[in-house]
Amino acid sequence: MSLFTRSSPSPDTDGTSRPSDQDTPAKTVEPVRRWRGYRTAFRRKYPVAARNVSWGVTALAAALVFFALLMPGKVEYFEARQFLRIPVEPILAAALMLVLPRRPRLVAAVVVGVGLAALVVVKALDIGFNQFLGRGFNVVLDWGLLDDAESYVQDTLGPTGATAAVVGLMVLVLTLFVVMALAVVRLVDLLVRDRDRATRGTIVAGTVWITCAALGLTPIENTAVASRNTIGFVQDRWGRVQETLRDEAAFAEEAKKDTFADVPADRLLTGLRGKDVMITFIESYGRAALEDPAIAPGVDAALDEEGEALTEAGFAARSGWLTSATYGGSSWLGHSTFLTGLWIDNQSRYRTVTAGERLTLPGAFHKSGAWRTVGIVPGVQKNWPEGDFYGLDKVYDSRDLGYRGPKFSWSTMPDQYALTAFERLEAAKKGDKPLMSEIILTSSHQPWAPLPEMVGWDEVGDGSVYRDIEKAGKDPADVFTDPVEVKEEYGKSVQYSLHSLLQYVEKYGDENTVLVFLGDHQPMASVSGNGASHDVPVTVVAHDPEVLDRIDDWGWSDGLRPGDDAPVWRMDTFRDRFLTAYGEEPKAAGPPAP
Repeated sequence: MSLFTRSSPSPDTDGTSRPSDQDTPAKTVEPVRRWRGYRTAFRRKYPVAARNVSWGVTALAAALVFFALLMPGKVEYFEARQFLRIPVEPILAAALMLVLPRRPRLVAAVVVGVGLAALVVVKALDIGFNQFLGRGFNVVLDWGLLDDAESYVQDTLGPTGATAAVVGLMVLVLTLFVVMALAVVRLVDLLVRDRDRATRGTIVAGTVWITCAALGLTPIENTAVASRNTIGFVQDRWGRVQETLRDEAAFAEEAKKDTFADVPADRLLTGLRGKDVMITFIESYGRAALEDPAIAPGVDAALDEEGEALTEAGFAARSGWLTSATYGGSSWLGHSTFLTGLWIDNQSRYRTVTAGERLTLPGAFHKSGAWRTVGIVPGVQKNWPEGDFYGLDKVYDSRDLGYRGPKFSWSTMPDQYALTAFERLEAAKKGDKPLMSEIILTSSHQPWAPLPEMVGWDEVGDGSVYRDIEKAGKDPADVFTDPVEVKEEYGKSVQYSLHSLLQYVEKYGDENTVLVFLGDHQPMASVSGNGASHDVPVTVVAHDPEVLDRIDDWGWSDGLRPGDDAPVWRMDTFRDRFLTAYGEEPKAAGPPAP
């Protein structure tokens, strides 16, 4: 009898036997023999230690499987009570494994292990998406966002740190799949060694689960003892897949319907003719910036200071709230929702609408023929074909703005510089048409470190002045992981963006300047809080009182801050309301969206 045969566990009771050396490829026989020989020798020399190691490995395998089954998809649910439940899935799997022949059973065990590893990966993605974007991971649409996550890590940790993080993550995921498959195989092998005892144990466990489920037992903080967490999770994800596929088709039809598409050019935006209009997005400028006690005082002070200066310069403002289609990130979804009048809350909808001919707000200015339309998009670092979709005559991305200073983490340049570049390249050149500009400010983008500081407007130059400021700034890793400091630095970043934008208007604006500025979404959950709303402030600033008179019926608050009684609209309703308010004959274009 060979060493391999002597050291193998007893054959299964279903009559099948373990493969012999003759069934094993020649190249693998010797390593297998050598390993089993070492294992047998260790067991004979240290029987107690060997037995303890064996049970320890089995316990770890069981713990790994149960963790995968009961693992929540949100950080706040990682509590002991979540793991003190009886999952039904291993009971059902045990019943299945007990009736399968050896080879199908081995295949099934490996498949289950791989499935559990995939479950852990998706739940881990859920945790990340819930923390950053306030929603779970969409298995159909969100894989492309992992590229953006990698870019963000690179901006935060640098190229070397990002490469190390990506490689480490890949190794971890591959290891998880291998270890989980081996864990399930080990547990199944243990299960079938004594079928009678395993069958009785499975029946008892099933009876206990059914009893707990029938009685609805929730002894620990209303947490049910009987769990079907994994079955429910899979059902939920399958339902989301089906819903996503249905939504793609329905949204394609919705995007084709546009009450403003056929409005003649000479009736569009007649109430703004001759005005230089700036539509400006401030990154992550959400309701938390104005209401969180740890953030609001500094932001309020910045708004009050700049509000007084604007008033002295002859400007007035009205403010309200919009509910963004995104949260914590994916800013382009908020931008496109605001500009197209469609609710664009996922990448599929974004691709659909930008591939079409929807009339956007910049597109309406362009269609009228009365404005030159430009885009200032310093966050874009490669070709951006969406510029044509939005109706922009000229797009200035990060490569076109002449910046020679350092990056500030994710942000390619400070907001103050982006605005001076806009002034130099476009606004100061008085052409034969007024200017409509879409400007995306990025200095308040996470991780909010290091942060730029305001400098004299005549000192901005090519951006070299920011080198010392960037070097003296805080480390993004330190800020991002500190729950107190991350709020403080976020607040400072918003203050900086507001000072940059509003001081620009104070310095360069005139009687024909109209500014519409808003946040694209709330900051991530660690700043805005779990379950925070998607609301962002929106403000219209104008020197000409007739501009604000046209939106009197909106019910917005006077000034740069929306009051508690200011209305809250969905972001996709703004386009229609704006085009109606500033159109010559609003009824010809149809009523505002509800």
